[in-house]
Amino acid sequence: MTSPILEARTITRHYQRGPQTVKAVDGVSLAVAPGEFVALVGASGSGKSTLLNLLAGLDTPTSGEVYAAGMRLSDLSARQLADYRANRIGMVFQTFNLVPHRSALANVELALYFNGTPRADRHDQAARLLTELGLGDRLDHVPADLSGGEQQRVALARALVKEPSILFADEPTGNLDHDNSERIAELLVTLNRDGLTIVLVTHDRHLAARRATRTVRLHYGRIADGDSGWAGEVAP
Repeated sequence: MTSPILEARTITRHYQRGPQTVKAVDGVSLAVAPGEFVALVGASGSGKSTLLNLLAGLDTPTSGEVYAAGMRLSDLSARQLADYRANRIGMVFQTFNLVPHRSALANVELALYFNGTPRADRHDQAARLLTELGLGDRLDHVPADLSGGEQQRVALARALVKEPSILFADEPTGNLDHDNSERIAELLVTLNRDGLTIVLVTHDRHLAARRATRTVRLHYGRIADGDSGWAGEVAP
């Protein structure tokens, strides 16, 4: 039996907004198998991006636990959690989040700087991956000189250059036109077929249905339908 690579156990994330308690995530349990491509879908405000941040260790649950590769994230020190983010996971966002005054190559190299990769290796690995993603002639271009689709491929390269075990993608096609959205979606499918575990947040149900291996719908912070796990082991 295969243990989950990622598991949430009855996690919540509540915020106080004046006298009101906002239950952004409210008792979600979810298990993700190695090599799955899971799409989290739902209306704006359903809690899908908050859930993604909790699974990625970018936010802390109000209650409940998140496990990644058998580790309980709440047991990690600040340094260990930073190491988890720097080495174990990749993140892609809707807004690209590229450093505007740095070239495409330098943006990707930054991901390797934070995990201690030697400088010469950073350059070679970043250049090779950008070339594989069709940006070999754009290495020296800053984000303002790139199209939206090209910027998202740079962001994807920055996430992948670390060779993460899990890729988290929050609306990666949200700011793209149809053709570029399809290109990014196909890249995600190819990565998943090569064995990468992907957790995707999207409002596009068509994208989720066509590309993901499983879709989980959130509604007011809870899983409304879709399987929350699979027939495998759970972490001890």
